[in-house]
Amino acid sequence: MQLIDIGVNLSHESFAQRHREILQRAEAAGVCQLVLTGTDIPGSEQSLALCESLDDRATQLFCTAGIHPHSASAWNSDTAGQLRGLLQHPRVRAVGECGLDFNRDFSPRPQQEKVLQEHLALAAELGMPVFLHEREASERLLDILKDFRDHLSAAVVHCFTGERKALFSYLDQDLHIGITGWICDERRGTHLHPLVKDIPRGRLMLESDAPYLLPRSLRPKPKSGRNEPAYLTEVLRTLALHRQESEADLAAHTTACARAFFGLPDTGQ
Repeated sequence: MQLIDIGVNLSHESFAQRHREILQRAEAAGVCQLVLTGTDIPGSEQSLALCESLDDRATQLFCTAGIHPHSASAWNSDTAGQLRGLLQHPRVRAVGECGLDFNRDFSPRPQQEKVLQEHLALAAELGMPVFLHEREASERLLDILKDFRDHLSAAVVHCFTGERKALFSYLDQDLHIGITGWICDERRGTHLHPLVKDIPRGRLMLESDAPYLLPRSLRPKPKSGRNEPAYLTEVLRTLALHRQESEADLAAHTTACARAFFGLPDTGQ
C-alpha cells in the first residue's frame, strides 16, 4: 500500500537535523512520495534544496513554491521574478501555498487578494496546478478563482476544514480537496465526517501538514507532539471509516489522484 503526502512542511525548524529519520519512518509507513510546501521565497528555496539533498529514490521528494497569505505583505517588485525562477525547476510541481486567510489576517486582505491573483496568473501562464490555502474566505476565494479557473490546469484546496456549502462550491469549480489530521480532531473536525463521502474519487488527496495537525486519535502519541508524514496512516484510517471504504482502496485512489495532479512518477512499487 502506497501513500503520497501532498503537504508537509519539512523545512520547519522543528525538523532540523531530523530529516532522514523522518523520511525513514515515512517509508516504513508506506509514504513513498512527499510534496514539500513552500510558504515564502526563502522557505520555497529551502524546500527545493531538501528535495535535492534528501531524495534517495526510496522516498521521492518534490515541492511547491509560493507565498502564504500570512506573508503576502512581503510581496515586492522582485518576488514575481524569484517565484517564476523557482517554478521552472523540475522538482517544483505546483504554485503555492497561496490563497486567503481571513481568520488571522496577518496581511491586509487587499494585499492577500493581489498576491493570490499574481500566483494564479503565473500558474495559468506556466500550465501548473495551484496549492491553495483558505480560512474563513471561501466566497472571496471563489470570486477570484472564477476569472482564472478556465486557464488553470488544476487546483487543490489544501487542508480543507470548511462546511458543506464551501465544499460543494469548490467541487463545482472542479477543485481538488486535501484532507489532513483535522478530521481526527474530536473537538473541531467532526463536521467533516459526513462530508468526506461526497468528495468524488479523483478529487481527493491526503496530507499531513506536518509538523502541524498531529492526528488526535493517534495511539500512541509521540512525546514530541509533532506531526510527521508517517502518521498519514491515521488520516487514512479515519477517512476510510467515514467514507466507508477499505484503507487499501482509499490509499490506491488518493495516491493515483496525487500522482496525476502533481505529475509525479510511478515508483514501480
